[in-house]
Amino acid sequence: DTADNTNLNESCARTNPNRFSDPACRNLLYINSIQAYWQQALPQYFGKPYQKATTRLFAGGVSTACGNASAGMGPFYCPGDNHVYIDLSFYDELSRRFGAPGQFAQAYVLSHEYGHHVQTLLGTEAEVRRAQQRDPANANRYSVAMELQADCYAGTWANAAARTTDATGKPLFTSITQKDIDEALQAAAAVGDDTIQQKATGQINESGFTHGSAQQRQQWFSQGFQTGDPRQCNTFAS
Repeated sequence: DTADNTNLNESCARTNPNRFSDPACRNLLYINSIQAYWQQALPQYFGKPYQKATTRLFAGGVSTACGNASAGMGPFYCPGDNHVYIDLSFYDELSRRFGAPGQFAQAYVLSHEYGHHVQTLLGTEAEVRRAQQRDPANANRYSVAMELQADCYAGTWANAAARTTDATGKPLFTSITQKDIDEALQAAAAVGDDTIQQKATGQINESGFTHGSAQQRQQWFSQGFQTGDPRQCNTFAS
């Protein structure tokens, strides 16, 4: 089963009394904030127009332009169709397995995936794929840099989240608190490759990292949040 932004907008209308407690509606709130931010930030910082991505919520499995996906994959972005795919059960897993239960942790996960959409729009994703083909020995290093840049982009959104508004000019968030940021950092640490590997095998093998360590993910999210400038997210130079 899948649902997209259009259906969510209808079911999560302002007249719906459950729109703030329903997980799918909360996701829509975050999605609208993230896309409103990039509609302003991409032209401002990179001189390029922002093209909206569609978020599809799914249960069980889903067919995408990047192939078939199951719930066990977690959230992902498919550059082939410009869709962000989210299995809502992943948030339960984030809480149960990794101890990152906060609602802003959910926002971090979404903003990270939309960071990958921005990378596609800027040509970064295609450039990285070419580099991996030219230099397969460092393919993992390029993957890590791309994931950390998406973390940094998530941080720049968090910096601006309290200032983003909906179509009527109403703020989407009243404020972003330190507790919210702590939840996002906790989520970044929870899905770091070292944390996942250690929970799964009891060992850490850095050569197998494709997303970065917990410390790296927290560092780059913080870099984006503190600077608020996506141009300061050059993880490929570090």
